[in-house]
Amino acid sequence: MTANYALDMYKQVGTRVGAATANPHQLITMLFEGGLERIAIAKGALQRGEIALKGQKVGQAIAVLDGLRASLDEKSGGELARNLEELYVYMQRRLLEANLKNDLSALDEVYGLLEGIKDAWQAIPEELRQSVPEESS
Repeated sequence: MTANYALDMYKQVGTRVGAATANPHQLITMLFEGGLERIAIAKGALQRGEIALKGQKVGQAIAVLDGLRASLDEKSGGELARNLEELYVYMQRRLLEANLKNDLSALDEVYGLLEGIKDAWQAIPEELRQSVPEESS
């Protein structure tokens, strides 16, 4: 067993345990962090010419955005949820373009957008975080 393999397994177990004990607000935060991490890894892979790894991480980042889209509750979120849905779709499209064209600027753009949404999410006051719905409709 290599050290990298052991580290990857530790991260997977740690993520599963964290997800099992997280509240809905923390789960969404974990999705944001996972998406940002995958975009950063994709960017590094692209810069090093590791095209297969770049493609894998871009695909994972797109999947994270799917998770964020699935978490939206249009019924209670209204226009904000619809706007976020459109933004997530746009980010997925930009990631596809980044992957196809090896476009660092597109990766940077999506990273910045996702980071901004994550920062706004984390700025929600603690007393309002408990009202985050546990299931979306």
